[in-house]
Amino acid sequence: METVRILCLGDVVGRPGRRALQQELGNLRQRQRVDLVIANVENAAGGFGLTLPVAEELRAAGVDCLTSGNHIWDKKEVYEFIDQADWLLRPANYPPGVPGRGSTVLTTPGGIEVGVLNLAGRVFMENLDCPFRAAQAQVEALRAKTPIIVVDFHAEATAEKIALGWFLDGQVSAVVGTHTHVPTADARILPGGTAYITDLGMTGPVQAVLGVKKEPIIQRFLTQLPVRFEVAGSPVEIQGCLVTVERKSGRALAIETVKLEVGS
Repeated sequence: METVRILCLGDVVGRPGRRALQQELGNLRQRQRVDLVIANVENAAGGFGLTLPVAEELRAAGVDCLTSGNHIWDKKEVYEFIDQADWLLRPANYPPGVPGRGSTVLTTPGGIEVGVLNLAGRVFMENLDCPFRAAQAQVEALRAKTPIIVVDFHAEATAEKIALGWFLDGQVSAVVGTHTHVPTADARILPGGTAYITDLGMTGPVQAVLGVKKEPIIQRFLTQLPVRFEVAGSPVEIQGCLVTVERKSGRALAIETVKLEVGS
């Protein structure tokens, strides 16, 4: 049985997250026999947004597909290259006419085509188009090209993420949640053969508040006054999951969480 192994990484936070991938991703790919790496990068440039040099840095580190979410527009430079980068996704349920693309099909070094779909939630977030209906249309188009499809659902509410997992069970290979930066303990294979986890966590500083220096955040909670967010330092963890998929059917065979500490 021929399989493909896909590593999905939680939100990359700033320079510490990028450096961790530069140091460890190559070894991780080799050790785990990874065919394709997908990482959410909406916080990769200074903690907010994405620039072309940062995107190229992540690609050089070994990330094949860059997904995102509501912070993808925080660095205005992204408008200059998002339309040309078929390896960079923004949520597919943004309204028509928004720059960029919501899905793509990439080819692994072994010649296996993998579809990747990026969606954003609406509960406690922006009032975008319906992610469920967007998923229906996008998945149908992707399945015409490949049975192997991974969905990054960038959403706040756990219920919305779980509901989308059930909605797409049997239609995609994996539904992985991002956005909260906190890994969940519910990685599993749904009955229809879809791997699912509510949140991958993050690739960033862990002695912090979601990758940000903890002292200003605590001060904000105490005073309710604005503070300047700054990305924290080491130690950093690479968090995510590894999904093994049967090539012919696109069914997930296994999902295991990844948690690797880098630096101290």
